[in-house]
Amino acid sequence: MADVQNYIDANQQRFIEELFHFLRIPSISTDDEYKKDVHKAAEFIVGKLNELGFSKVQIHPTQGHPIVYGEYLHAGNNKPTVLIYGHYDVQPPDPVELWDNPPFEPTVKDNKVYARGSADDKGQLYIHIKSIESILKTNGELPVNVKFILEGEEEIGSTHLVPFIKEHKNLLSCDMVLISDTAMFAQDVPSITYGLRGLTYMEILLTGPNRDLHSGVYGGAVDNPANVLCEIIAKLRGEDGRILIPGFYDKVKPLTDEEKEEYRRLPFDESEYEKDLGIAEVKGEKGYFTLERASARPSLDVNGLWSGYQGQGAKTVLPAKAGAKVSMRLVPDQDPKEIAQLFRDYVKKLAPKTVTVEIVEHHGGHPSVVDINFYGIQAAAEAFEHVYGKKPLFSREGGSIPIVADFQKILGVDSILMGFSLDSDAIHSPNEHFSLTDFVRGIKTSAHFMQVLNKYVPEKA
Repeated sequence: MADVQNYIDANQQRFIEELFHFLRIPSISTDDEYKKDVHKAAEFIVGKLNELGFSKVQIHPTQGHPIVYGEYLHAGNNKPTVLIYGHYDVQPPDPVELWDNPPFEPTVKDNKVYARGSADDKGQLYIHIKSIESILKTNGELPVNVKFILEGEEEIGSTHLVPFIKEHKNLLSCDMVLISDTAMFAQDVPSITYGLRGLTYMEILLTGPNRDLHSGVYGGAVDNPANVLCEIIAKLRGEDGRILIPGFYDKVKPLTDEEKEEYRRLPFDESEYEKDLGIAEVKGEKGYFTLERASARPSLDVNGLWSGYQGQGAKTVLPAKAGAKVSMRLVPDQDPKEIAQLFRDYVKKLAPKTVTVEIVEHHGGHPSVVDINFYGIQAAAEAFEHVYGKKPLFSREGGSIPIVADFQKILGVDSILMGFSLDSDAIHSPNEHFSLTDFVRGIKTSAHFMQVLNKYVPEKA
């Protein structure tokens, strides 16, 4: 194993330069102008897998952006198969003027690379490609079987991924999925995410009069959709932080005593949390502390709000329309479709006859939780401890990776969420960055995981 770690040390500068080449490709999936660049990123990955001797390496076209697949199955049928998932598409860099450097020209400061996609998810995806190279170049073979499924639509809802998995269920059969698209709990505090919240994303559209009106002439006589929307939103949550949608909490699975103990182990400083965010105090559901609220309890937030005049100065208008986008993060055992219907029914009940209401359901995903005693997670824990010199902590994450629940449902396997970025890495924001120290440590951790996984495989009865 030491030989592999030494190979990584000897080649880390080359690995970093290759990553920079990958980061220079503006693979923005939401903008059709960058469609060729998304495909170029897929071709970059294909080239790297071919160099490693993977078979069945192919770009699978979809009606959107392509899916990359490749496999290396020389370990034998009696060895576990690890399916590595990641995404090579990125968020738009906007607002570009807030970047300190061009978003697609990697810039190193304080041993961190600043570029769009550096942490989410190109840097973390590339960790596993380089860990496999390190084992192959040192030992000649992999101790486990490996498959890759890498998509170019994660940032726009992974529209075509689930149909692909269903259609290629046999091709993708495996014992576990390895994903690095999450974060460590803190700098030099390795952690394994064992739970993710689900998501239901809705949009409310209200229409009042058939045109914008003069607020002086019609104000007080015609209901204002913007006012109505504010009243509806105010009734979605109570003062105690509880969501007021009837039936919303009916299937919420409470935390176990073991999970509560894991939360108490996490080194969390609420005052530092508030200072980092520039807020005077936190607020959330009563009866729970901040980490529980942000990862293990459901939430409801307005993500967008629009109506009326948005330009400079004043315009006395009574707007004809108003809209809001609302996301609800879900926990086991909430169902995103059921929550969408409860939301739809409640908002329509709240809306007065003075406006017409349209409810649009956007994307969503199921929550997921993995047993921390799963043998793949135990192997990952050893790998983190070997590289970072300390046992990893176990935590849930407030965000959503819907494909984790889909892997559970379709392939019948759990996912290991081996994240190396930090929540402070500004993913989706200007000046996204990723520690090059953790990029290298990530390669070492991934390689060690592959090398020790076999000893954790449970004996068959």
